[in-house]
Amino acid sequence: MRLALDEATAAVQGGDVPVGAVVLAPDGTTVLAAGHNEREAGGDPTAHAEVLALRRAAAALGAWRLAGCTLVVTLEPCTMCAGAIQQSRVDRLVYGARDEKAGAAGSLWDLLRDRRLNHRPEVIEGVLAEECARLLTAFFRDR
Repeated sequence: MRLALDEATAAVQGGDVPVGAVVLAPDGTTVLAAGHNEREAGGDPTAHAEVLALRRAAAALGAWRLAGCTLVVTLEPCTMCAGAIQQSRVDRLVYGARDEKAGAAGSLWDLLRDRRLNHRPEVIEGVLAEECARLLTAFFRDR
């Protein structure tokens, strides 16, 4: 999560909301890819930290299936990102702060644990949650 927080901090430099993500290889320690929000920097509405990290991890592995991998992200994923997580077949999502307004991994929606879907990754929430939330709160307070 500390690496994801570093990524989140980098997002602010581009004027983006500070969300960072890291994809870990199946061994749980090797970083395959990382990303931070780049919507403002790139003018791309899909450039969320999770989507960018998943794309980069797939490129690093040469395959879209990220079975065995773990996605670590500072903020609970939105519906778009939860869909990308589900489709990428990652085994595990670890996130920091909950997103009561748009979260789709347990707060507002729970897409990732919907029994109607064919793949449901393990979801671990609340890792360094206060630190992740502080970064977001500071960003929006300054705006």
